[in-house]
Amino acid sequence: MPSLSLHNRWLQRLGDGMRRHAGVIRTLQWTVVLFYALLLVLPALLPLPGSQARMLDNLTLFAQFLFWGIWWPFVLLSIVLFGRLWCGVLCPEGSLSEWASHYGKGMGVPRWMRWGGWPTLAFCLTTLYGQLISVYDYAQAALLILGGSTVAAIGIGLLFARGKRVWCRHLCPVSGVFALLARLAPVHFRVDEQRWKDNAAPRLPAPNCAPLLDIRRLQGASECHACGRCSGQRGAVQLIARSGNQEILQSVNRAPSPWDSRLLLFGVIGLAMGAFQWTVSPWFIALKQSLAQWLVAHDVFWPLEDNAPWWLLTHYPQLNDSFSWLDGLSISLYLGATALLLGGCLWLLLRLAARLAGTPALYGPLSLTLTPLGAAGLFLGLSATTVKLLRYEGLLLDWVQPARAALLIAAMAWSAWLAWQLLTEQKVTLPRRGAASLCVLTSIAAVGAGWWLQFWGWL
Repeated sequence: MPSLSLHNRWLQRLGDGMRRHAGVIRTLQWTVVLFYALLLVLPALLPLPGSQARMLDNLTLFAQFLFWGIWWPFVLLSIVLFGRLWCGVLCPEGSLSEWASHYGKGMGVPRWMRWGGWPTLAFCLTTLYGQLISVYDYAQAALLILGGSTVAAIGIGLLFARGKRVWCRHLCPVSGVFALLARLAPVHFRVDEQRWKDNAAPRLPAPNCAPLLDIRRLQGASECHACGRCSGQRGAVQLIARSGNQEILQSVNRAPSPWDSRLLLFGVIGLAMGAFQWTVSPWFIALKQSLAQWLVAHDVFWPLEDNAPWWLLTHYPQLNDSFSWLDGLSISLYLGATALLLGGCLWLLLRLAARLAGTPALYGPLSLTLTPLGAAGLFLGLSATTVKLLRYEGLLLDWVQPARAALLIAAMAWSAWLAWQLLTEQKVTLPRRGAASLCVLTSIAAVGAGWWLQFWGWL
């Protein structure tokens, strides 16, 4: 093994320790599964909390805070910091799917399931459906979406590939998002392919790579679940530190999938922004009022009724919270328009940037430079639930707005620097680099403006 810095030697021991202590990790996985089930199922069986209920005296509200206020925002943060450690070590769906696969039919993975667009489609549909049934606010809605996803993961495990995580690899609604964010992680399991070939007789048993990766050719952290099962294999796999910019800057050498760009621009940035901001957007109100006026003018009144079941549209009349059919249509139109308009604007600007740089093939890598901004947007949007719940408890949290501004500005600067560095490393001439960078900066400013409207402009 080549000489290693003290930091990397420590990381290597940590990675090797994950492999040696697989039993401890399995115990941790089942502990998380139990905790996940309690948070998801128990609140759905309890009565809805009243208007005077508080987090510390109501289990449903406390579970809501733990689940949406702590769990999910910091899962996203963990992906940026540690890669897909969550997927490989902690994710309850992945654990259950792999466990179920040991007892299933063990069929091969069908060709249709390998289509690269499933994670993008699943993320978009789940995001839209979650808004229609108010997944962040009601335990029944959370159980329906997340519990349904878990049941589907177990079902896929029972059908395909024994001992593997077919669901995680091909169908999980957040798998594509995690793959994008993991590119920013400052640690990953590096594979030395030449050393792998040279050490043909491994001293360790062949590892079971649950997400069905070709370990020998693995490059980067986007697909790796960081489970540690292959650490030390053939003396070629080790957990090391790296620059959080490395994988994106090197994406020009390994062309990213077009679905990565589509998911980032239209889903993680466009659709997610619409999902987080429609409740405070005056544009949404204007859209809904315009549609309502048109319906009344044409004597069409049934869309104004709020008689849809709760599993189709939010329907909790006892809390004076019910969506009409018009609400559902307006939410769908607003989210779809945000995804298409903002995502389309970013797509055009980045396509133009690549052409101005003289290399149209740079579009994919340039689009990935917006990953820090997409990650920050998801964290800002999800943590807004954290802030809302804490303010209901009487906490002022005066530091939140400056912290949001700092995070947003830092993410915008990071994305801008990544784009400039990418163009510089490709030896794009200064005039072309400046023109391309102007397009990238415009796209970054457009995303920043959207978040500014939500947290400052529309207050």
